[in-house]
Amino acid sequence: MKASKIAYKPVGLALGAVSGMVAGGVFKQTWKVLAYDEDAPDATDEGRTWTEVLVAATLQGAIFAATKAAVDRAGATAARRLTGTWPG
Repeated sequence: MKASKIAYKPVGLALGAVSGMVAGGVFKQTWKVLAYDEDAPDATDEGRTWTEVLVAATLQGAIFAATKAAVDRAGATAARRLTGTWPG
């Protein structure tokens, strides 16, 4: 394993945690706008329909994946600018 990849591991973990928090906030705001509801449904919410639960889960997954990819890519790009090598 390359030294740059090993050195980037803690940075990548920290960025992953940050991206999760950011994605959670983006999802909450998006759900408020789209569903006019404060809380997104959980899979075990008895009063919610299958459609609501599955749409919320799909939207949440898409937002989390896109946010994580954007943050990971930005982190790798910044690491290359600082060190001259790509961390991956």
